[in-house]
Amino acid sequence: MRILITGALGHIGSKLIHHLKPGEFEIVHLIDNMLTQRYASLFNMPNGVNYKFYEEDILKADLDVLLDDVDCVIHLAAITDAASSFNRREEIEKVNYDGTKRVAEACIETRTKLLFPSTTSVYGSQSEVVDETCPTEELKPQSPYAEYKLKSEQILQEMGNRQGLKFVTCRFGTIFGTSIGMRFHTAVNKFCWQAVMGQPLTVWKTAMDQKRPYLGVNDAVRAIKFIVEKDMFDGEIYNVVSSNNTVRDIVDIITQSVPETSLELVDSEIMNQLSYNVLAEKISNLGFKVNSRVETGILDTINLLDSIL
Repeated sequence: MRILITGALGHIGSKLIHHLKPGEFEIVHLIDNMLTQRYASLFNMPNGVNYKFYEEDILKADLDVLLDDVDCVIHLAAITDAASSFNRREEIEKVNYDGTKRVAEACIETRTKLLFPSTTSVYGSQSEVVDETCPTEELKPQSPYAEYKLKSEQILQEMGNRQGLKFVTCRFGTIFGTSIGMRFHTAVNKFCWQAVMGQPLTVWKTAMDQKRPYLGVNDAVRAIKFIVEKDMFDGEIYNVVSSNNTVRDIVDIITQSVPETSLELVDSEIMNQLSYNVLAEKISNLGFKVNSRVETGILDTINLLDSIL
């Protein structure tokens, strides 16, 4: 199997490429535009894996050429900061939607399979347990980030039906856990950073006791490998979630390691979501089992920053 990973140096991508083993894949092509300058993600790569890195932008690169000898694309390239996406709508549409469509078109042209990571944020405002059977008309994305992830899901479905695109969609929970390319804008990581820096945790006023789906970066990597190895490019949607937790759960775990942690309740443009659980039984029934725990992810993240506590 020959794979290409877009956005290869990001939070998930850097974890994935550093956990590949010799013989797992024949060729591993890596694409990143280096906009976030995460050069360190390329340091100390595992020996014996046939890597090749391309500093390319998916909106400009000759994807037909890059995909010419590839069996599968793992499309991680995206702008992932939901909270800031309200001020970046055009950029989000261009990168997350147009970029995904462009990658999918190249996959059709080269007969390459596509793994597309979407987000559980597409469920938006729900009042109960939800899974992949949630009707499209009941999906209520609350940010431009989630909106264009959902639109990407829909265009891929159309391309699969009309043009024969072989793909799979994974709705990932909010990522937590450590990697070389990790950032600190998502909830758990941001709270860990704020606590270690002696800053109050900025919690949305309506969110303290609402449940949200979270996904450990280790589970994300394992799910990607599972899907590729099982050849699950069936046009289906799979939720991938390690656990559903309230913000209060997260805060309580953090304060066990940083007892002086304080809270600041803040307004946000994403304020009208209700509490909901996202089930991931569909992929679990196929044999994938999660093993990441929020408690471990938080402790690992705080320990990385321990020297400045």
